[in-house]
Amino acid sequence: MCQHQPACPTSDSADREAARLVAHHPEQGWSLLCNGVLLFEDTGELLPDGQIIAPHRQVMTAA
Repeated sequence: MCQHQPACPTSDSADREAARLVAHHPEQGWSLLCNGVLLFEDTGELLPDGQIIAPHRQVMTAA
């Protein structure tokens, strides 16, 4: 899917979020990466094969 040189990480790579943006819709809370990953504002992801990656943002705790 990616036409960049060097190629972006594939959707099954650990660093898949490093792929380039194809579409960005902050008003709707999502972005599409060139590897087919839908990246959501809450850090959740939807992979091209339908697999869901739960949000993984860090939770701040009081000291």
